[in-house]
Amino acid sequence: MAALPIQIDRTSPVPLYHQLAEQLTAAIADGTLRPGDPFENEIAMSDRLSLSRPTVRRAISELVNKGLLVRRRGIGTTVANQMVHRKAELTSLYEDLEREGRAPRTEVLSLNCEAQDDRAAEVLGLPAGTPLVAIVRLRYADDVPLAIMRNWLPPTTNDLTVEQLTKDGLYAVLRARGIRPMVARQRIGARNATADERRTLHMSKAEPLVTMTRSAYDADGSAVEFGDHCYRADHYSVDVIVSER
Repeated sequence: MAALPIQIDRTSPVPLYHQLAEQLTAAIADGTLRPGDPFENEIAMSDRLSLSRPTVRRAISELVNKGLLVRRRGIGTTVANQMVHRKAELTSLYEDLEREGRAPRTEVLSLNCEAQDDRAAEVLGLPAGTPLVAIVRLRYADDVPLAIMRNWLPPTTNDLTVEQLTKDGLYAVLRARGIRPMVARQRIGARNATADERRTLHMSKAEPLVTMTRSAYDADGSAVEFGDHCYRADHYSVDVIVSER
């Protein structure tokens, strides 16, 4: 592979490994490094940039931990399959894909404005049996079917249309109606896909799903949506930043 033009500023207070990791990440994000590309050998990079091997190793490890690079015995380090790295913040998948430079596309599989779901009603603070707006969408990243997204909304949104949901992300549609999700509770998990999900997402039987349930609330603390989504694990991850209390 061609050597990347890395610039290290030794007068900067930014740690050297972080400078390197940021530039490597940018090279993957802008397509300079493509999925499957071999990655420069750690020793060669250390010599070329006049950096210690631990510094280079730490930078590469950051990218491996983010799922941007993959280490394989007998093959070496390569750029991972293109993934959506979703930060733990209140955005929609549609917005995340646009920010990643991908081309999001939505297929609305169903829109039911009189659905009954006791679990969703409880999350939304409504009595059991309340007719809810239930939406099932298939989200594509470029031409890859990435996620099946099931959402339930209060009955006040029963005039939503398939056209609106196809054109934009759900949160953008809600914001256009004056509904602003401000905070959410999320639970991330994993499970095996059902036969229908495998067919819809073009997955093999052995591939797992990443799952996420989300309850979103507006500034007054009123629930505005409940989501139960599943994602192809080979194209999706969640980045979480933690700090010492």
